[in-house]
Amino acid sequence: MSVLSQPITGETLKNHPAHFAAKAVPITVAYGDGIGPEIMAATLHILKEAGAALELHPIEIGESVYSRGFSSGIEPVAWDTLRATKVFLKAPITTPQGGGFKSLNVTVRKTLGLYANVRPCTSYHPFVETKHPKMDVVIVRENEEDLYAGIEHRQTDDVMQCLKLITRPGTEKIVRYAFEYARRNNRKKVTCFTKDNIMKLTDGLFHKVFDEVSAEYPDITPEHWIVDIGAAKLADSPEAFDVIVMPNLYGDILSDVVAQITGSVGIAGSANIGDQIAMFEAIHGSAPRRAGQNVANPSGLLLGAVMMLVHIGQADVATRVHNAWLRTIEDGIHTYDIYAEGVSKERVGTKEFAQAVVARLGKNPEKLTPVHYKHGAPLQIKVTPQPAAKKDLVGIDVFIHARDIAAADLAKQLQACNLDGLTLNMITNRGVKVWPEGLPETFCVDHWRARFKAKDAKVTNAHVVQLLQKIQAANIDFIKTEHLYNFDNQPGYSLGQGQ
Repeated sequence: MSVLSQPITGETLKNHPAHFAAKAVPITVAYGDGIGPEIMAATLHILKEAGAALELHPIEIGESVYSRGFSSGIEPVAWDTLRATKVFLKAPITTPQGGGFKSLNVTVRKTLGLYANVRPCTSYHPFVETKHPKMDVVIVRENEEDLYAGIEHRQTDDVMQCLKLITRPGTEKIVRYAFEYARRNNRKKVTCFTKDNIMKLTDGLFHKVFDEVSAEYPDITPEHWIVDIGAAKLADSPEAFDVIVMPNLYGDILSDVVAQITGSVGIAGSANIGDQIAMFEAIHGSAPRRAGQNVANPSGLLLGAVMMLVHIGQADVATRVHNAWLRTIEDGIHTYDIYAEGVSKERVGTKEFAQAVVARLGKNPEKLTPVHYKHGAPLQIKVTPQPAAKKDLVGIDVFIHARDIAAADLAKQLQACNLDGLTLNMITNRGVKVWPEGLPETFCVDHWRARFKAKDAKVTNAHVVQLLQKIQAANIDFIKTEHLYNFDNQPGYSLGQGQ
């Protein structure tokens, strides 16, 4: 049995259509949880009536799969289907509460290398109520790195740790994608948001690579904002932005903010793009309280599907669907979430909204701007190879778990472990220097960073092992270490606050 003819299980998948047209493009479809089956059915109905050439291969994901003991919400056989079709249209799912369950979205994005999350956010004034009638912003979010790497540890009684990973290749891919997207879609400006005034190495790298890549696109205006003031500006004046590229966490938060200020999170679609595979979805959740009531708005998933049609080379169908949807919104045919007295003309359910879009296929909006998608191969982003830097070990940070001790007393114990050429340089607590010359007002917890640095002698891993053996012999509980390197004679580590 081939991958694309696997048996279909699950109540919601029993009567799925096998295909829409001859010479159809195979895609994987997941009906999801909550309102997922309803909005997927509505979306597929519109695509079929619009003439999309699709061959559907449903898989089960989400709540039912979690309940069968698969902690990521997806069964192994489903990966074969995804890898074979290379296109995934996914309805929202419900992740069970409590520990032990992984985010399906994060798992799929990282496993399949879906590095770019693209979220267009447009206002539909005056037909969808918004305070920002002229906004047309595209968020391009890095999808695999940052704090979403999911590398977390409990290190002491008081302290949890989450590692923030920013890589040069990952950053270059997302930044270059943002500029290529802007160029292909006639966008004139790309803005970068970071917090590199505080996180000088991680966010600093993201900003540095943005500046390097932007120099290759003289036809597009580059811009950088510190994320806090940039977010304030974005929420207040979104019309001042065009394409915005961000690390993962900022992009996750702000794409929802921007979608909401268009009038509703429920009308925003999303694309997750990789080198080989792509996933398309709504940005909202499964809304289990609304399930089975025929009230949910299918627009977010439908607009995600429009992005999918462009991706698979059916731009003419994408144009047809999107313009019919715009005309439906313009005609005041609205679901409950965007219905407004005096603006909307008819409040409809999920099925009826889909029928209204189908009835307008072939029509363009009269007041909203019609769309016209062009055929084009999916963007292929290449990363610039970097030469290896000269790398010198110059010290080590040793993290200590110690309760009810003063910094000066801990320093005395650690100084007894000094080696020739590798001595205690400072101690910090939560990143603030507390020895030497710490201040008594600094609040400390049971998690300490002891920095040992070399004065002149070259440090080797043998020195590190010797140092740790002495710390262990002193009955000091070390819980983690980080080597300190210079790269091309420049420090590859942060200083402690207060230095």
